[in-house]
Amino acid sequence: MVVVETPRGSAAKFKFDPDLNAIRLSRPLPAGVVYPHDWGFVPSTCAADGDPLDVMILWEGTSYPGVVVACRLLGLLKVEQTNLGTRVRERNDRLVTLPVRAMEAAGIASIFDLPSRRRAELERFFLNAVAFEGKDVTLLGWGGPDEGAAALEAALATAQQAR
Repeated sequence: MVVVETPRGSAAKFKFDPDLNAIRLSRPLPAGVVYPHDWGFVPSTCAADGDPLDVMILWEGTSYPGVVVACRLLGLLKVEQTNLGTRVRERNDRLVTLPVRAMEAAGIASIFDLPSRRRAELERFFLNAVAFEGKDVTLLGWGGPDEGAAALEAALATAQQAR
């Protein structure tokens, strides 16, 4: 399950704030940059950056902040960036999923089933979206469903240990 924070087409990033128990505006994106797909997180996870595990939902639809979408895992984009608070380098991988009921994508089982151009477009989006944030992002490559599942299991275990 994925909780949508930022819908496809948004020129601003929204983020769930657990202290407010609401979705708030995080920041505007640079001029001309919009989310190509819905963006959110997997609840009850804690990724290496301390936030819930990030997820992009690849589909032609658009949902709304707070909507929960049942998804299947295609893989992940491995990302390393500088934490703005501590200035320490950390992983901030992004899962890539499809809605379980996305009929137009029934033949896609892995991120590697997408054309290389499509993966390159997603990489460019992630770089452009943080271009002025000072995060010094490095893309480390793509991982398939098994690597995505391992990242998900690790984030679930980290969140469980923190409770």
